[in-house]
Amino acid sequence: MELTDEALVLACRRNDTAAWDLLVGRYRQLIFTIGRRSGLDEEQAADLLQHVFTILLERINMIEQPALLGAWLISTTRREAWRLRRHERLASVSTGESEALQELPDGSDLPDELVQRLEAQRRLRIALEQLDDRCRELLTMLYLRPDTPSYAEIAATLGISEGAVGPTRARCLQKLRRLLADEQL
Repeated sequence: MELTDEALVLACRRNDTAAWDLLVGRYRQLIFTIGRRSGLDEEQAADLLQHVFTILLERINMIEQPALLGAWLISTTRREAWRLRRHERLASVSTGESEALQELPDGSDLPDELVQRLEAQRRLRIALEQLDDRCRELLTMLYLRPDTPSYAEIAATLGISEGAVGPTRARCLQKLRRLLADEQL
């Protein structure tokens, strides 16, 4: 069973290193992607990732609503990415670089749609991890692979009859919908 953000925060407050590892693993890609979409290069986005988790470490006991950790991390990441871009602009102007030669991203925030899509992807990934192996493999083959295999290939891989693929898919999608409806993800 996947731990909720709230459970992970509470465990992190007790210095549970396994909880920290899970928390970092859960949000690493989201934070890095926000940094890249903010106009940071890979190295800067990696630095941003470390900085955001350092802030979380320093403030873990001050988070009032641990269940809303994802929103807290998104806001913190956006704010810190903006600060990093601003600091770079000031540094380049003070060294005499021409602003016309700079390729800096605009200072606007990320579109809310992007943040919502990244959060939905994170929730889907967590829900898929909670499914049994057969459902996870079936849904991955059908919807997440670039080359969707035939029902015959799926049946052979899963060790079921070809006629059972459709009904199994329907049951697996229903399980996934229930998991996604759970507000704890």
